[in-house]
Amino acid sequence: MSRSPHTRFGKYLALGMLCAAVVAVAGCGGDGGDESGSPPPDYAKLLDGSPPPLAGLHRQGDQLLGGGRPAFEERLEQLNGFPAVVNVWASWCGPCRAEFPHFQKVGSELGRKVAFIGVDSDDDRDSAMTFLDSNPVPYPSYSDPDKEIATALGATLGFPATAFFDSEGNQTHIRHGPYATSAELEADVRRFAIDGESG
Repeated sequence: MSRSPHTRFGKYLALGMLCAAVVAVAGCGGDGGDESGSPPPDYAKLLDGSPPPLAGLHRQGDQLLGGGRPAFEERLEQLNGFPAVVNVWASWCGPCRAEFPHFQKVGSELGRKVAFIGVDSDDDRDSAMTFLDSNPVPYPSYSDPDKEIATALGATLGFPATAFFDSEGNQTHIRHGPYATSAELEADVRRFAIDGESG
């Protein structure tokens, strides 16, 4: 099955609306947390030997890519055959900043078989780049100033949000709110991306 994300996003918009109460508990508002201050993993060592499509992501680590929703969806198409995890974030979002170390850790540990991509949504480009410079991740983010990608993914309840795709390109789950631990994130990656369960 070819990866055609724009045909699969619609049902997640309705699901997102049913969960509006989550915003008050888990969405972004103020600081809500900050980076751990720990150094990032040694990405080059941990991700050495990745398949070419995933290695291409790793080479673009920390980059903020343009092109909007068309470029993002084209990238997902190119990653057909690999499960994928898409983290929607913003530099002004405290809970987003707080969960970044978990994406650093899990992205480096599972990045040889799972595609990780960021989406910097509703944000100022300079602020986003400053944040990425201080909080490197082994994958690029797509700039989404008008929230077109976030909306297509069903990330309609505020940030952070994390979307999961199975290896055939089907979106299986959208998680609203931050991850409190790396173990929690890893469990969802294995369940919704690698194993392809719907939830």
